[in-house]
Formats: sequence, C-alpha cells, structure tokens
Amino acid sequence: MIPKLTNQSLRFLLLAVIIVASDWLSKYWAQDALTRHGLIPVWPGFNLVLVHNQGAAFGFLHQAGGWQTMLFIVVGISVAIYLGIRLWMARADEYLLNIGLSCILGGSVGNLLDRLNYGFVVDFLDVYVASWHWPTFNVADIAISVGAGIVIVDILGLFRRRAGKALND
Repeated sequence: MIPKLTNQSLRFLLLAVIIVASDWLSKYWAQDALTRHGLIPVWPGFNLVLVHNQGAAFGFLHQAGGWQTMLFIVVGISVAIYLGIRLWMARADEYLLNIGLSCILGGSVGNLLDRLNYGFVVDFLDVYVASWHWPTFNVADIAISVGAGIVIVDILGLFRRRAGKALND
C-alpha cells in the first residue's frame, strides 16, 4: 500500500522542485552570458566563469576517461529515488531533517539533469583568495552542501529540545 502524500510531504518535495528550477535557470543564464562575455568579475574574491565539470564534487574523477559519467548518473538516480520516497513518507517530527533532505534532493537532481543532458555539470561560481581558487560550483552544489549541513546538525541534535528541559518548562 502506498502511503498518502501529506501537505507536509508536498511542501518538502516542492522545496526540492524550487531548487531544481533555480539551479536550471541560473545555469541557463550562466551558459548564455558566460559564453558571450567570458569571465565576469563580480567583486574581489568572486567571479562568474563557465566550467564544464565531468567529475564529482571538487572535480573528483574529472580525468577518469568518461566512465565516471555513467556512475554519477546511476548514483544520482538512486539518490533521487531514495530521497523522493523518504520525503513522500516524511514524518512530522523530522521537520529539520526533511528540509535538509529536500535541499540534497533538489541539488542532486539539478546536477543529474546536467549529466543526462550534456554529459557534464555546468559550474559557474568562482570564489578565490589571491591565487587560491575554491573549486567552481553552482546553485545545486550550494543546496547539497546546505542540506548536508542541516542533516548533520539534525543528527547531532543541536536544535532539538532536550527531554529534561522540556519537562521543566
């Protein structure tokens, strides 16, 4: 029996869809603008530059010869299916965790769509200090990182009310 989709579950899935749409729109703009204009300096320490990333996070396996693309597609589809099911069955008492999982789902689907459409991920945000550059990233990467941070904070219980404190209140 398939569990009923609740309003809360729908909100979590909608957050993931908003992230996918934001990622897609930003990449669409970046590919158009950066193809025409090249690198765009925004302010010291931040540029917009078009990068086609065939690897994973931080360019991991970017020179692996092409086999990694299929691996990343399979992993991305698996993650999306798991998180979609997990959010469909979201429990009300796991609100913060579900927000984090929604961010991870939206970001992973955003990057998955790039791999399916182009065979690489479109990155365009370049942060640097002097000659040191953080690996170029995108909106999907931000969502995945924020989501992972939220999941870690939730697992550690940093924002949960303590049982003893709740009894005394």
